[in-house]
Amino acid sequence: MMHLMTSLFPIGSHLAGWRHPDSWPRTTMQLDVFIEMAKLAERGKFDMLFLADGNAVRAMDDEVMFVANTNTDRPSTYDPLMIFAAISQHTKHIGLFATAVTTYDEPYLLARRFGSLDHLSHGRACWNIVTGNYEGDAVNFGRSTHVPRAERYERADEFVTVCKGLWDSWAEDAFLEDKATGRFLDPAKVQRLDHVGKHFSVQGPLNVARLPQGYPVLSAAGQSEPGRELAAKHADLIFSIALTKEDAQAFYADLKSRVARHGRNPAHTRILPGLTVYTGETASEADELYEELQSLIPPEVGVRSLSKFCRADLSGYDIDGPLPDLSAEVLGMTSYRAAIDKLAKERKLTIRELYQMIIPSAGHVVFKGSYRQVADEMEDWFRSGACDGFNVGMPVLPRSLETFVDLVIPELQRRGLFREEYPGTTLRDTLGLPVPERRVRVG
Repeated sequence: MMHLMTSLFPIGSHLAGWRHPDSWPRTTMQLDVFIEMAKLAERGKFDMLFLADGNAVRAMDDEVMFVANTNTDRPSTYDPLMIFAAISQHTKHIGLFATAVTTYDEPYLLARRFGSLDHLSHGRACWNIVTGNYEGDAVNFGRSTHVPRAERYERADEFVTVCKGLWDSWAEDAFLEDKATGRFLDPAKVQRLDHVGKHFSVQGPLNVARLPQGYPVLSAAGQSEPGRELAAKHADLIFSIALTKEDAQAFYADLKSRVARHGRNPAHTRILPGLTVYTGETASEADELYEELQSLIPPEVGVRSLSKFCRADLSGYDIDGPLPDLSAEVLGMTSYRAAIDKLAKERKLTIRELYQMIIPSAGHVVFKGSYRQVADEMEDWFRSGACDGFNVGMPVLPRSLETFVDLVIPELQRRGLFREEYPGTTLRDTLGLPVPERRVRVG
């Protein structure tokens, strides 16, 4: 069965989505908008809602982009775990998939926050494990420069290992609350972690009872070599960035084989490439929305936006000329940069052609057409070993999500590709993933 998630970005995935007449009038710190979106996605039986995060206000030195705003900048937004705690009280089934950065956090605090969310939501928490792709975060944590990649991933591996150990602190039946005997808990059902490593020293135990899911569902976006290894070692859910079906198939095969090499069952991992959908009753309706949004992008905003994806300043280059060489190593997340560079070279695209292609896609592949045509392409990728489902970007909200829920989801259901009801109560139930066994320390 296909798995679907969508991002909780009320401004929409298209750079100009928030300017469209069918977008919400206001989205900044509007709790009701987030809750309405969550309920709509749950009506469509989506597996999860995803909320990315960062630890800085971005693009302040680029006035054009700072004013225009994009869903990667997020100059004002809720902490993901805080907003999901609120949403958990207004939904029953949909997964709550939050980013948290390992480079500027501590395992005990993060394990406690995600453990709390898993309890509040009755087993629907998911942690997107990231090392931090924005070098500007560093200055908010006592550093003048971003942590080098190798160190970030080394720290992240140990960070996740510590969190797993903390979530194993208590047995499921540790808290007796026996009024007759006066035994609130069983001391034999708790263990300290006593972890001492290169980056962390954590005694434990965690002051949160065993989670409904054992651990939250763990996710990672494995594009770089260290990213793929981190995802293969720890993640239940793996993002991919693929602009062609062939790239998606290659990534899928590679990650499944890496998971097996780490002694894990590849059948217990889900790989979801990003996808942006422009659709409607007819293909012309989808084209109309696409063109409306494209007309709202000034060229200078387009070039600067592409520069962000490429992690390179393109403003000094001919807009109708080729992309410069992007082979050099840069700090931060480079998956978009590598995918765009590959696409530009293969198709011999100019900078203008690239931003006109990348902005509507938010850096992912685009499926555009009638709802039946979109379902055709989704089915083709799914049945061709390219994915286990999709992270679906919605260009204009709430319009795009409403259209997807009312047209595409029923079409997928008619084809037997997508569920008609949630199969259980937890996100692991929805994804068909086992609950991790509690690891008991010996000695």
